[in-house]
This record gives sequence, structure tokens and C-alpha cells, in this order.
Amino acid sequence: MPSAPILLPRRRRLLPVVLVVLLHWIVLTELQHVSPVLPPAATPGGAPVTLVARLLPAAAPEPAPEPVPVPEASPPPLPRVPPVPVEIAVPDRPGDITPVTDTAPSGTGAGAAPAAPVPEPIPAAPAPQAPPAPAPAATAPPPPPPAAPEARRYVIDMPPPAKITLDVARTDADGTEWSGEALLAWQLNADSYRIQIEAGIRVVFARVNLVVLKSEGAVAATGFAPITMTEKRRGRAMTATHFNWGKGVITFSASEATHQLPAGAQDKASIPLQLAAIARGDPKQLTGAIDIFVGEDRDAVIYRFTVVGQEAIDTKLGTLQTWHLTRPPQPGSYKSRLDIWLAPAHGWYPVRIRNTEPNGAVTTQTVNNIVLDHSGS
Repeated sequence: MPSAPILLPRRRRLLPVVLVVLLHWIVLTELQHVSPVLPPAATPGGAPVTLVARLLPAAAPEPAPEPVPVPEASPPPLPRVPPVPVEIAVPDRPGDITPVTDTAPSGTGAGAAPAAPVPEPIPAAPAPQAPPAPAPAATAPPPPPPAAPEARRYVIDMPPPAKITLDVARTDADGTEWSGEALLAWQLNADSYRIQIEAGIRVVFARVNLVVLKSEGAVAATGFAPITMTEKRRGRAMTATHFNWGKGVITFSASEATHQLPAGAQDKASIPLQLAAIARGDPKQLTGAIDIFVGEDRDAVIYRFTVVGQEAIDTKLGTLQTWHLTRPPQPGSYKSRLDIWLAPAHGWYPVRIRNTEPNGAVTTQTVNNIVLDHSGS
């Protein structure tokens, strides 16, 4: 027990030494993990080895390598399905298309591979149809013929059949004079008539017809009712004018014109005799404007006559008292002037006819003989 006080001071002196040794051990242990520097080999003399510890700075971290793009993996190929023949049956009725599928061949026995599944048949798409062809444009019907004018009603007395011969005197626009002869003849039956007009000139010892008109038709309450008129002029083809009373139209061989056919319509051959029939019915009707719808060779127009007055004319039959009617030019219809003289003492027959053309040429036909024709019944 007496030695305890002596030992305590020694322990206190040893404590710092132990702490220093422990501290060195800890440092050496840490240096081995950091970067130990091996001492050089021991000297031959057995000199003590001095350990030198050096702390190195922390190394900078190496840059991370750039990522290398990895190509996208293509999807694994789908398993190939063996083709399956498909037959399309087309029935009579469109739209009821039923696909008929044959069975794919398969193996037989326990080890045979199962038959490939048959895919659901895809209905065949309908064939594209061409757009329907446009329907041909309907042919427009021809325009209706112009409305016929309201005809003035006259009391009619048909002149008896006769043959009238006339002297022809023509003066051309340049003053050249010609002479010739014309014939106005008509025949009447119970319900029909026939008119023929010829006008020509004499050249040396020959006669040359300048125009030939023929009119055939019926006898009606309104007077002459033409059915067909033909006209043949020197150097021109014959033309025809048709009066269709059943359909009520006038048509022409020389044009596409059509006109409604009014009662009392005439042609160029019948117009002088129609005026005679009106005068014979009642002379008082020769007043004001006398409008008559006339079919010519290519068209139809209204001839408007007015009474110029009563005149005496010299003929080979003597001096005749006449009624002078005129049809002056009408703009848009006709350009020539037509004058007709009717003789009351001779059955109101036309005894003079004069045509004045736009160029100034004048053709005058004056009666030289009248012969009644009793051949008709």
C-alpha cells in the first residue's frame, strides 16, 4: 500500500507518451489509405529509417464519357402467314358479294403442324365507277311561229273563172325599155281553184318568161284559201310555199321561217283576185286600210292596201273606169310598191298591175283582153 503514491506520478508521465504513440498509429493508418510513400532501403549502417508522409491534393474527377446513341431495335419481324387463295363469287344482284375461302393444306398425323390460321377475308372494294355521262342536252323545241294578226272579216263574192291577157311594158333602172305579154288565168270548181300567172318579154322573135306563179287551194267563206304556191323566176330555182290549214302554219321550201296561218291568208298569185272578191262582195269595204296576210317565197308579211281613188285608164279595151289601190313600201317587210286597178264594169277584174322596184325599175301590165272560162264546174 505505501507504494501506491509513488506509482501514480509515473502513470501520469506515461500517459502523454501513450497518446503520442496512438496518434502516430492513427496517422500512419490513414496515410496508407491515402498515398503512402515507401522509404528508401535501409542504409548499411543500420541508420534509422525516416518515414515521410505527404498529403496529395484530391484528383479531379474524370469527365463522364458521352453516351453513345444506341440504335433503336427494329421490331421483330412478324411471322409470315402463308397465302390463302380467296375466290370472290359475284352473284346476280350487286352488293351481295360473298367471299368463298378454300381451306389451307395441313399435315396429317400426331406430329403434324397445325394448319395456319386463315385470315378473315377482306371484302373486295367495289370497282370505282365512272361518273355518269352527262345526259345529252335536250334539243330545244323550235320557237312557236309568230302569232297571226287578227284578220279583218270581209264579205266575199268569188269572181268567175277567166283568162286575162295583159301587155307588159318594163323600164329598167338604167332606162332600157322592154315589152312583152302576161297571162292571168284561174279556174274554179265547187270547192277548189287553180291560178296561173306568167309574165315575159319579147326578145327579137322569142318570148322569155321572167316569172311563173302557180297557186292551188280551196274555196272558203273567206275567199281563196291557198294550199300550195310555186314560184319560178328566170335564172333561179323554183320555190314552194305551203299553207297547212290543219296545223294552222305556213312553211317555205326556201327558208326555215314558219308563221301561224290566219283566216283569209293569200299568196302572191291569188292577191289580185282576192281584192276583186272583196270589192265584188261590197264596194264599201274598199275603205281605210285593207290588210291581207300574204305568204311569199321565203316569208310571210301583211300587205296593206289603201284606196288612192277612182281613175280612168286607157287600154286596148278602151277607157276603163277603175278603182286604184296601192301598197306602198313598208320598212322591215317589203321595199317595192304594188299598184292594182280594178274595173267595176268588168266584174272588178284587175285590169292593170304595176310593180315599182327599190332600184327604180318599173313593170306595168295592162289588160288587152278578157275571156270568161266556163270549163270549171
